[in-house]
Amino acid sequence: MTTKKLIEKIVEKENGILRLKPAWVARDFLPSGNRLGLKEGENYIKERGWIGERWLASTIKADNFKGSANEGLSFINFSNQDLTLKESIELAGDIIMGKDYYKNHKTLGRLAKIYDFVDRLPFHYHQMKRDAKLVGKNSKEEAYYFPEGFEFGAHPETFFGVHPYITEQKKYDVLLPYLIDWNSDLILKYSRAFLNVKDEGFHLPSGVLHAPGTTVTIELQEESDVFAMTQALVAGKIISKELLFKDIRKQDRKKYGEKIILDQINWETSGDPFFYENRHLIPKLIYETKQEDGEEYWIYYNTTKFSGKKLVIKPKKTYKSIDNGVYNIFVLKGKGNFDGKYIEAGNFYYDELLITYEKAIRPLFIKNEGNEPLIIIKFFGPEINNNIPYIEIK
Repeated sequence: MTTKKLIEKIVEKENGILRLKPAWVARDFLPSGNRLGLKEGENYIKERGWIGERWLASTIKADNFKGSANEGLSFINFSNQDLTLKESIELAGDIIMGKDYYKNHKTLGRLAKIYDFVDRLPFHYHQMKRDAKLVGKNSKEEAYYFPEGFEFGAHPETFFGVHPYITEQKKYDVLLPYLIDWNSDLILKYSRAFLNVKDEGFHLPSGVLHAPGTTVTIELQEESDVFAMTQALVAGKIISKELLFKDIRKQDRKKYGEKIILDQINWETSGDPFFYENRHLIPKLIYETKQEDGEEYWIYYNTTKFSGKKLVIKPKKTYKSIDNGVYNIFVLKGKGNFDGKYIEAGNFYYDELLITYEKAIRPLFIKNEGNEPLIIIKFFGPEINNNIPYIEIK
């Protein structure tokens, strides 16, 4: 039986740094692009679909119609213990997240993931807080980072929002026929696409229509898997219309039909004529933590709901790291030693760690043991970093 005492013992034995097993997620609406490191044949699970996502330090289940019992949940990699990170936080959140933080945050409050699909994801949105609450879920604000080192795929551009005139003139019904007929991808002609550029990204509030491109993407978001697909034809096939109504109340679907979708879209942001300028993210050097042997950059910012950094350490050098609270890491490139834990990019069992609160707020040392830069992505939950930069709204 898992107890708080056991969690405390594990945290103590692991010196405050927990290894996590990879959490793979399958989707049945789009094939994988085979760029996440799985061997040929490992990324297809029959009726569940293709593994195109890996969730990082996840404490929520993937909301699939067909899925495994713990799909999406991260497990702690310790001895023979079959222990999820979710259960560990429920039992010992104060130890993992810090007593003061745990008083107001009962979960990590964010979800990090890396995803890879052979074709562009369907045009969709994530319900805003008011609408997600109706079905007992959280809203899903999110942000993207496009890492170097991966082929970009056939469509390295992402559609965001709608043409500004639709919002300005309130011509929301122009999208309705495509939702009703459910037989094409022509709804995309009312949107605008922006090129995915390596080492850049975007910030996306909930309720905004979007269709991510084929670029391998590291995403940080609110802790939720809520969505409504609005594009019928995807990768040459018609996907289930149930994905349009996945997070719509039955009584609303019955009463309003497809029109309920139009009531849930964040039209103001979707139709922002300066969407690119107001939502485009580029790495911002963190001068306060810059050292001779390494430096950090903000790559997820513009919101206090989550935040994230890219840490770059020179070959054979050591970086002293101090942060404001609990976080998890994903090793993007290189190999080294994370304050006593071996880390290596591309090795599923050595590229993901959770750093507990007491360990995170004190100096820890990260050594690059390779001959190339060691690149690590750090993910933080809500209100841990309040000194993040903001984009000046146009």
